[in-house]
Amino acid sequence: MLISSSLLFVIILALVFNLINGMRDSSNIVATMISSRAFSPRVALAITAIAEFCGPFLFGVTVAKTIGSDIVASSLLSLNAISAGLISAILWNVLTWFFGIPSSSSHALIGGLIGAALTSSGLDALNLSGLIKVLLALFTFPLIGFFAGYFVLKFIYFLCAECISEYK
Repeated sequence: MLISSSLLFVIILALVFNLINGMRDSSNIVATMISSRAFSPRVALAITAIAEFCGPFLFGVTVAKTIGSDIVASSLLSLNAISAGLISAILWNVLTWFFGIPSSSSHALIGGLIGAALTSSGLDALNLSGLIKVLLALFTFPLIGFFAGYFVLKFIYFLCAECISEYK
């Protein structure tokens, strides 16, 4: 059975997206191991490659399933719409990388798929319950992290107040 050229194009775009995602984010994974000199660059890359390969087998692919089916109705998306979503995410990732702007590849992909779904099939293509769940997580988790970091640091200052005053 031959694959259609449109499907092959989507597969190539997905591979390009993953390549660019790795180009943008892989340094963050190994930077601490290498800069702290805990591992040589070669060993750090080997550990990272093994962990990245084993991750989906050990911990599952829930995030991929959410992006693939919970946000948009995949049955309403054509290969052209998927291509448009991937191309927009790829372009966004390359532009933000080029200009040194911090950005999330996952957010770019979600935005690209939502935009393509809305354009190709209208509001019917969106799974509102899944979309609300994802959008809620995208906006609340950074706030939770901010406040958790603030209060943990305050607690550490409280625990170390005597230690710090001894050195003043």
